[in-house]
Amino acid sequence: MKGVGTDEAAVIEVLAHRTIAQRQRIKEAYKQAVGKDLADELSTELSGNFCSVVLGLLMLAPVYDAYELRNAMKVSVLDYKLCILILLLSFFVTEYEKDLEDAVCGDTSGMFQRVLVSLLTAGRDESNKVDEAQAVQDAKDIYEAGEARWGTDEVKFLTVLCVRNQNHLMRVFEEYQKVSGRDIEDSIKREMSGCLEEAFLAIVKCMKSKPAFFAERLYKSMKGLGTTDSVLIRIMVARAEIDMLDIKAQFLKMYGKTLYSFIKGDTSGDYRKILLELCGGE
Repeated sequence: MKGVGTDEAAVIEVLAHRTIAQRQRIKEAYKQAVGKDLADELSTELSGNFCSVVLGLLMLAPVYDAYELRNAMKVSVLDYKLCILILLLSFFVTEYEKDLEDAVCGDTSGMFQRVLVSLLTAGRDESNKVDEAQAVQDAKDIYEAGEARWGTDEVKFLTVLCVRNQNHLMRVFEEYQKVSGRDIEDSIKREMSGCLEEAFLAIVKCMKSKPAFFAERLYKSMKGLGTTDSVLIRIMVARAEIDMLDIKAQFLKMYGKTLYSFIKGDTSGDYRKILLELCGGE
């Protein structure tokens, strides 16, 4: 960054090939050596989507989650899909939780608000325990709250989907198929609409397979005309060190093309270069 212009290749080489922990140490060392904040300096040197990726890479995971959620709620039309994506798969350190809950309550309403607040505060069971009797009852409760009645009792869906652990929910989904004769995703599509449908479908898909969930989100962010850069950036930055290999494999299986080729064909410039580095090749 010294002098006129910026060596973007050097920025990509350093930041895209380091872990989150290493990038935090680089930030500290930069502050000690130069006396300035690295993120602030880069934000004045870079622009656009490339800058968004770089700044995201410099944040700790909970900080990035909070930053993205706040941005999703600041736009004139709430980016509810991004809110769901962040809250569904993120955790927040205690110091952010109350402010985030207040923000969600201030920018959303109705049952959708209750879903987001539940994802933030309810505390999903993180064990692997499956209560067989409870799984059968949960499936029955969901069926009676939806397909078996006129109208839909969304609270029943909320109670089960936002609190039960993954293994338990997989049994619930199996039992639901037996009780209703339909896949749980089909029933949600039949019983709900709009952002509420999107929220519950995201929960179900994520519980079934996180790599498949992310692969689908990435595909939808790039298919057709234009690119939903907020979703593309969010996933590539947040999952690069977690399960990118699994996501890439699932993307190829589901769509017959590599994630690398999709990104390459749908983006350009330094933005494309840093995303391809995070992707990690074909």
